[in-house]
Amino acid sequence: MVLFHLETKFNFQHRLFYKSWLRALALSEGKKLGDISYIFCDDCYLLEINRQYLQHDTLTDIITFDYVEGNVLNGDIYISVERVRENAGIFQVPFEQELVRVLAHGLLHLCGYGDKSEKESKVMRSKEEFAIGLYQKMKLQNIKNQ
Repeated sequence: MVLFHLETKFNFQHRLFYKSWLRALALSEGKKLGDISYIFCDDCYLLEINRQYLQHDTLTDIITFDYVEGNVLNGDIYISVERVRENAGIFQVPFEQELVRVLAHGLLHLCGYGDKSEKESKVMRSKEEFAIGLYQKMKLQNIKNQ
């Protein structure tokens, strides 16, 4: 079960659609969704988690805690809405697209993909692009079916 929690002011709509997209993304990786919590927060909230659990004193857009069991994805994924918004501006993409990238990024970490080396980052970016394409395809299909 995918749950979305808001620890900051954020209007997160279409939760059922996001859940079905995340399920499809997991299936594309040969995985099943278990218990995954997406926690939307602000920079201060995520910075404290970064300091406390990872001993990093830097801002980040996402932190993923992996509790995967076999092919069943379980985890807690913290996302700074402030970082996503700022990164969307830096990368000159719509906020929704950057949010989709970050949501996928967390799920892809649970699927076993890393991003510490240049080689890992290249694979992660490719998987994120696939996820964004899947999201757009499903969104168009959803619109056609309405």
